Formats: sequence, C-alpha cells, structure tokens
Amino acid sequence: MASTLDGRPHRALASEVEASWLPGDAVRRLAAYKLLAAYDSNQAGELAALTGNEAAVERREFGDPSTFVDTTLAHLLGKSQQIIVPGAEHAGDEDASPEAVAAAEVQQRLRSWAEAELLPLRMQAAERKAVLLGDAVYLLAWDPAKGRVTLRTYDPGFYFPVLEDDADPGDYPMRIHLAWEIPEDPRRGTKARVRRITFELGPIAPRAGAGQGTRRYPWAPEQPSALTCYLSDAEWSVDDLRHGQTLDDLPLGRAHFRTRPDGQVLDRLDLMIDFIPVVHISNTVDDGEHFGQSALAKIMQALDELAETDTDSARASATTGAPIIGLAGARAEVDRVTGRPKALEVQPGTVFQLADGGRMDVLDTSGQLAELRARVEEIRDRAAVNARLPAVSLGTVDPSDVPSGYALQISLGPLDSLVDSMRLARAHKYALLLKMVQRLHQAGRAEGWLTGRTLAARLVFGPHMPTDRQGILDEVVKGVGAEVFSLETGIRMLQDAGYPIEDARQEVSRITARHKSSGGRVRELVSPSVSSRS
Repeated sequence: MASTLDGRPHRALASEVEASWLPGDAVRRLAAYKLLAAYDSNQAGELAALTGNEAAVERREFGDPSTFVDTTLAHLLGKSQQIIVPGAEHAGDEDASPEAVAAAEVQQRLRSWAEAELLPLRMQAAERKAVLLGDAVYLLAWDPAKGRVTLRTYDPGFYFPVLEDDADPGDYPMRIHLAWEIPEDPRRGTKARVRRITFELGPIAPRAGAGQGTRRYPWAPEQPSALTCYLSDAEWSVDDLRHGQTLDDLPLGRAHFRTRPDGQVLDRLDLMIDFIPVVHISNTVDDGEHFGQSALAKIMQALDELAETDTDSARASATTGAPIIGLAGARAEVDRVTGRPKALEVQPGTVFQLADGGRMDVLDTSGQLAELRARVEEIRDRAAVNARLPAVSLGTVDPSDVPSGYALQISLGPLDSLVDSMRLARAHKYALLLKMVQRLHQAGRAEGWLTGRTLAARLVFGPHMPTDRQGILDEVVKGVGAEVFSLETGIRMLQDAGYPIEDARQEVSRITARHKSSGGRVRELVSPSVSSRS
C-alpha cells in the first residue's frame, strides 16, 4: 500500500477516512479495506492513478482478484452449512436421556431460526467480506414484533472495538462501537453527521436504598450476576467535532440520541443481558492481532504484475490485429481541397500501386503476443500457488490431464490446509453466535425456549470439494453391515459426503422403524449381501 514517510496511507487512498473522529489506529485498516475493494471491483488502476501513476489509467483489469475471492469463499462455505448440537442424534433411542432430548429440541429450534432468518444468505454476504477484507461483523438483536432474534451484517469498516493496551487480542472487548459518517443532503437540508452505536459491558445500576445491583439471568438462574450490557445510539454533527475528539470520547452534550418506536431513548439502555451481541469474524487465525488478513494480501504484487501483463498483451494484440505497415514507392492521393496527401488506409481488398523498386513492410508482433500470453498464464499460476488455490480448484485444468485420483488429491493438499485453517478461525465464533441466539431468545422469553444452561452448538460446513459418494456409500454399507461402527456414524458419514439427509436422528428413526416392521436385523436391511456372506 502506498504510504507517506510517517507510515500513514497515501491521502489519495484514504481521503475520506481522514475524519478527525476516527481512531488513529483505524486509518490504515480502513485504507486497506478501500484498496482491497478496488482490486475486487477492477478499479485498482484508478487508485494507482490518483497516487501519481498516470500510466495506470490505461491498465487492464479482467477480474482475477474477484475470481480468487469467490473461489476461496465457495470452498470455505462448502456445499451446505448445518447446525449441530452434540447428543441430539441419540434423542430417538429407546433409552434416550433427558439431555439428548433437550439437545434435539434446541437443535431443531436453532435450525428453524436459521431458516427464518436466512442464515445461509447472510453468511454469504458476511463471509465474502471476511475473505476479501479480512473481517466481517454480525449483530444480533431481539425483535419483539417478530418474536425471534434478528441477524444483521455490518461492513467491517464500521467496526471499532475498544481494545486495552495490555489485553489479550483474543479477549472479548468490553466496549464496541459501530460508527459511520452520514454525508450531507442539501435537498433535505441536513448536514454531515456521525452516527455511533455503542455496546458496553458495565455494572448493573444499583437500586435506590440498596447496594450494587445484581440479576439472575435465565441461562444461569442459580448464579447472580452484577454485569449487564448498555446500548447507546446517537448522532453528532460533524461541525461540532472540531476539537479533536476521537470516536470513543465524542462530546455527549452535543449528542442527539435516537429513540425506539416505543419512545425509549437509546442512551445507555440496559439490554438485560451480560454479553455484547456483536460477533467479529476474522479470516485468519489470530496471531496477536484482533483483525484478520485478506485472502488477497499475499498475492497483491502478483495481481499487479498480472494486470500490467494483461495491459501489455492488449497493446500487442492491437498491433497484431491491425499491424503497422511501411510503404515505399506508393503514391498517395491528394486532397483537392487542402492540396495535402490523404492518409493511406488499409482495408480488405485494398490495392496499392507501387513504383519500380517499391515495397511494403509489415511489423509482425505475433511472437511478442504469444510470449505475453504465456507470461499471463505463468503469473496466474504463481498467484494461485501463493494463494493455495490449485489450478484444479479454479477450473483451469482439463480433467483428462490429471493422471490419477491420487495425484488429484495430492494437488488439493494446499487447498485442504487453507480451508481447514479458515474454518478453524471461525469455529468458536459461530459457536459463540449460536450461544447468543439461544440466550437472546431466553432473555426475550420466546415461546418454547426454557430457562437453564445454554447448550453448546456448532456450525458444520459441508465438503469443499466433490467427494466419491459411491465409495463412501460402499464404506458405510460394509461398516454398518459388519457392525464395525454404528448406524448413527454411518448416517453422519453420508451427510458429510453430501447426501440429502437433513436430520440424522430422523433418518436413524426411519431405518429403525423399517427394521422393526420387517422383523429383520438392521444390518440385513442395510446390506443383505454383506449379511448373506457373514
């Protein structure tokens, strides 16, 4: 990223993020978001031109960064996403424990919530920002009108956590701002202003005549808590922020607090929960920084080189398709009005009359064009290797060129490690999100969500590459038939392979019911051939 001597981003790259209210450590992050978004939308050349590179205006950008982002996103999310509560698969057993029944009920309620709230669609929007920019933000809130928790995604450029200097970057912040600048609107007569939504954990306000306030939350009724979350939502006129106040200490005397439809002023409103309902997703595993790293971060130089080579290739193709021609001994037609020779035009069927000794020379640039095209492929392959996206995952390899399935699996090794690390970085964040969903339903006293301990739930991503479904099916048939592993394990293997099994517990119940009605053994129902050989 182009920067000045003091390490701050070039003003052309961050002109609108130089607002006085922004924290100093957020300026470079927001400038990086802008630069990455420019690569994604084929506008990196325009930003380069603003920094003084006049030749960048002619730069050709053909969408390679966007392709890398979309491919990475597709492999990250897999073909499906499913909410799993451990123990729910045993709820259909004859001797099922109360814990298994409760797990199955919570699992079903979470899945119903995800379907109503369009969770896969919102994940697509949020995770693409995480892959491209390095970060994504979810906001959860209880909606009394809908009777359920609502989920919203925010641009990470609006996310400003207040991090303590000596705090572990992995710790959850005690104070989070969601803030952005609203431009002026002359037609409506409104000036530019800053909106800030603040979530802060703090002690419960004591009651009159009592000591420190405590509360028993539905998810921990036996343990009193002195902590709650406060919400503030206010706006400031930009003209009132000329005294150097940063986002965390804007003057409250000049704030205009928003109100809810019921008339409640959003000034340190007690949300009656002991957590901040904001989940920050980082694209990479935390290495000491709170924020993640873009999937394009390690290949931006290669993307620049690729765009420059594409530009050179476009110029060479112009001279190849319409070559430069030199004529010697040709008479040019004279314009009768000006008396000057007319420019010669080369068109199909054009005939030139040359004098004795005349000749025509054509500049052949096809050789350079072929070299440039080969160079483009070389750079694209280098970028794919550094991004850990094998050519087969990008769809640029002919399947007939792969010598064997084993060779194909080896070539996918870098992609497997990439997907594993990205899913590892998100595993606990989505577990936290599902925990918040349960607790917000409990706090809102939603029907069917009973008080008590919050059950652990996790989001399971589907396979990121095509699987040998027939081979896995054969393994399940043989394994269950030979009683090497349980029917439940076999069903989960089929789910992971992409078979359309929505609920493993219900599938096991169907198979068991069919087994009882047939009067045979389960393994005979699953694999008669295996049973006959045993």
